[in-house]
Amino acid sequence: MKTIAAILLLPTPVLGAVSSVQQDLPAVERRIIEAVDSHVAEAVALLERVVNINSGTMNFAGVREVGRVLSAEFDALGFATEWVDGASFERAGHLLARRTGEGGGTRPHLLLIGHLDTVFELDSPFQRFERRGDSTAGGPGVVDMKGGDVVIVHALKALDAAGVLDGMTITIVMTGDEERSGRPLDLAREALIQAAVDADIAIAFENGDSDPRTAVVARRGSTGWRLDVTGTPAHSSQLFQPEVGAGAVYEASRILGQFYQSLAGEPYLTFNPGVMLAGTDVDYDTFQSRGTAFGKSNVVAGHAVVTGDLRTLSLEQLAAARARMTFIAGQNLPGTSAVLTFDDGYPPLAPTDGNRRLLARFDDASRDLGFGPVTAVDPRNAGAADVSFVAGLVDMAIDGLGPGGGNDHTVNEWIDLPTLAMQTKRAALLMYRLIEADRID
Repeated sequence: MKTIAAILLLPTPVLGAVSSVQQDLPAVERRIIEAVDSHVAEAVALLERVVNINSGTMNFAGVREVGRVLSAEFDALGFATEWVDGASFERAGHLLARRTGEGGGTRPHLLLIGHLDTVFELDSPFQRFERRGDSTAGGPGVVDMKGGDVVIVHALKALDAAGVLDGMTITIVMTGDEERSGRPLDLAREALIQAAVDADIAIAFENGDSDPRTAVVARRGSTGWRLDVTGTPAHSSQLFQPEVGAGAVYEASRILGQFYQSLAGEPYLTFNPGVMLAGTDVDYDTFQSRGTAFGKSNVVAGHAVVTGDLRTLSLEQLAAARARMTFIAGQNLPGTSAVLTFDDGYPPLAPTDGNRRLLARFDDASRDLGFGPVTAVDPRNAGAADVSFVAGLVDMAIDGLGPGGGNDHTVNEWIDLPTLAMQTKRAALLMYRLIEADRID
C-alpha cells in the first residue's frame, strides 16, 4: 500500500503550481476549475456522508438511501430524477437523472455512469469513513465507487457554477447492483442500455486500476459457466469396464485439462474453474456458491459439478471460446456425459477508435490542467463493469475517471483525497470541451 500511495500522491505537489498553468486556459475553463477548488471540503463531506451509509448490494434500504442523497444533489442542479425499482430483477434498483440542454439535440448527449452499491454488506466489520491524515482516508466503497459518484456530482456543480451546464444534455445512470448483478441480467441493465441507445458519449467513473494516470478504453467481459458431468455409479473394481466406463471425476478432469491445453495462453482470455464438487451425490447451491458432496473411495463417482468464469476482450473472442469449450465438453469418455452451460454476464468493452479518441480528449484536458498524460489501462488490470453494456451503442466510451486509491473490495480500501478534486477538474473540463466541440471527431 505504501508503494502505491507514493505513486498516486505524485500529482499532489503539482496542485500548488497548477494555477499558473491554468492562466493559459479560456476564462470559462478557469471558472470551472475555480469552482472545483472552492468546494473541495464540501466534496469530501459528501463522500464521508455516503460512505457512512451501508449500501452492500443486498442491503436494499441502504442502496436506496445513497440514491436519495445523490438524487437530492441532482435535483438541485435541475435534473429530473427517477428511481427504477429493482423488484423485477431482485435488487434495490437504480437512480436515473436527466437534463436536456438548451438548443435541443444539436450537441452530443452525454451518459455518465456510476453505481450506488458496495461489496460490504450489513454484517461486514468495515462500515465507516475514516480520515488517515490530510491526504488519505479509508472506508467501504470510498473508491469503488462512491468516490467516483462524488466526482460526477461536483463536476456537474462546477459546470453549473461556470454557467455552462444549461447547454448540456446529460443522462446519469447509477446502478444499485454493480457488485452483485440482479437476474435476469437483461432486466437489471435495461435502464442503462436504453440510456446508451439515446446517448452519444459514455463516461464512467469507476476507479479502473486505481491509478489516475490511466483510464479505461477496453474492459474484458465476464461470463459464468457451469459444467455438469454424469458417470455410471458402480463398485470401483469395475472402473473402465465397458458397462461402467471412466466415471464423472475422470471426465470432469479431462474436460478441464483440455480447456487448459486448448485455450490457455490466448491474449486476454481466462477461464477460471472456481468451484468443483464430485462424488456419488452432489448438492450445489448456485446462489450461495457452496455445496456438499458424498462419495467413497470404492465407488465410481456418478456426478461432478464445476463452476467458473470466462473473461474475454471482444464478443468475437467470447463466441470462439464458448464454441471451443462446448466442443471439448462433448467429446466424452466412455460411460459419461457432460453438459456445459453459460449464463448471462458482463459483455466486453472492446477497444475502438472512438474510445481511443475520447481518451485523447481526456489526456489533453489533463495536460492542460498540469496533471500530465493519461494512458490506457491494460485490459487485464480492469475487471468487468457497467460501462461494458454501452459497447456498440455509443460513439465513444471511457471509464476509470474515479479517484485514486487502492485495496478496493477489502477492509483496507482507501482513497488518495487530492485525486478527488483532480479527477473532478479533468472530468468537468472534458465534458465542457465535448459539448463545445463543433462535432464529435
